[in-house]
Amino acid sequence: MPTMIFMTRYYNRSRHTNRIVSVSPPLFRIFRLTVFALIVTVVSSCEKQVLKTGADILPKSDFVSLHSIDTLSVFSYTMSDDSVRTNNPSISYLGKNYDPYFGTTSAGFVSQLRLSNKWDGLPFTVDSMKLFLHLLTTKGGGSNIIHSISLYEIANQIYIDSAYYSKTPLNLTGFKVADIDLPVLRTDTINNIALRLPGNGVELGNYLLRDTTKLFHSNIIPDFRSYFKGFYFQMNSSSEPLLVSLSLLHSLSAYYNFFVLYGHDSAGSSKAYSFILDAKNTNVSYNRYLHDYTTATLGDNMAHRNTTYRDTLSFLQAFNGVFTKVSLPGLEKLKNDGSLGQVAINKAKLVVPINFNKTSTKSYLNSVPLSLRLRFRIKSGTRFDVPDYLMASASFDPTHRFFDGTLDSVANVYNFNIPAFVQAYLKDATGEVKPELEIYQSSGTKNVILKANKNKTPVKFEFVYTKF
Repeated sequence: MPTMIFMTRYYNRSRHTNRIVSVSPPLFRIFRLTVFALIVTVVSSCEKQVLKTGADILPKSDFVSLHSIDTLSVFSYTMSDDSVRTNNPSISYLGKNYDPYFGTTSAGFVSQLRLSNKWDGLPFTVDSMKLFLHLLTTKGGGSNIIHSISLYEIANQIYIDSAYYSKTPLNLTGFKVADIDLPVLRTDTINNIALRLPGNGVELGNYLLRDTTKLFHSNIIPDFRSYFKGFYFQMNSSSEPLLVSLSLLHSLSAYYNFFVLYGHDSAGSSKAYSFILDAKNTNVSYNRYLHDYTTATLGDNMAHRNTTYRDTLSFLQAFNGVFTKVSLPGLEKLKNDGSLGQVAINKAKLVVPINFNKTSTKSYLNSVPLSLRLRFRIKSGTRFDVPDYLMASASFDPTHRFFDGTLDSVANVYNFNIPAFVQAYLKDATGEVKPELEIYQSSGTKNVILKANKNKTPVKFEFVYTKF
């Protein structure tokens, strides 16, 4: 009779347990897994029953629920404000910028001068004078057109603890150093230039030395800064705009922006004195910006700025020009109707799309700001960055990754995470803060057009909260 598989246990062999080992384990594994699954099911059912038991007698305040709202109204407006402080900036600008939508922007700066060392009191004859500048960026130019700058002496002394604005009126003495020619500048690199002054700078040198008893610095008595108040630096008009930047903040390594006065004493020995712009003991300086929207060839010359007109586009400009205000009346209504109660904000995000010509997407994305910021106002008019931006620190989040604000070049939007601002607004009982935010850029030379209101893809406010 043939041997069947079930008969192998009784096979006449001393190592017959081999068959038991090879067949039994799979059966035991299946049995154990089945029992485990049944236990999990029973326990889970028991846990759900325990959680439900007594739910009807607990107060509702013991429960939380998650809510998401994507229908809150959001409106955008184009605004402008001349009262933005520009004193002691990290970057100063000189020249002009043109944009077919935004028109012409002129930039200049005012700065004091500071002597490198005290005058020695000995006779001195001026031979020449030069201006040395360390240009960080250059935009425009690149042709055979010669650009030039002029310097105008300011009539009023400026002070480190005073506020100065982009349109602070200037009083001038009438003394100027006009038409200082610039060399051909290279773009996309730093330019260190030495400028020859008209008349070899002798007139300026003699003007600065007309009263040598004032050639000292003091924080107690009137010094050189009260004698010579400073210069207003401005680029002369040209058919081709040129814009350069420099920093008047002191570098630990060296001075980069200064005048040098060359001369000789009565014995014929050469001497030199420097008048520093980026001095270690900081000079007062501030930027001045003038915007002429009438020269724009596209759009409506910003005709609706500072109005309640809800255009399909809003605008944001460099150099304290127009900016976008975002209003969240839906959030205000939600706060005032009392239906929210006690909440914790899980997500509050503004998604702001940019407007551009699809045929030139790549070039356009290269011409818009890489990042933007959000600020809010209180009743007094004082502005603050949203707390979400300020949560970052140099060591933990130097790029403000949580707040974001950077350009998403795939979705073509700027994203702003603002749960801390929204939470603070909802808890605020003083009425100091309105649900309004201003989109702006702290520095840079680029403009951007944003979609708004009744546009097919307007600004969105994504709002998720937990209600207690």
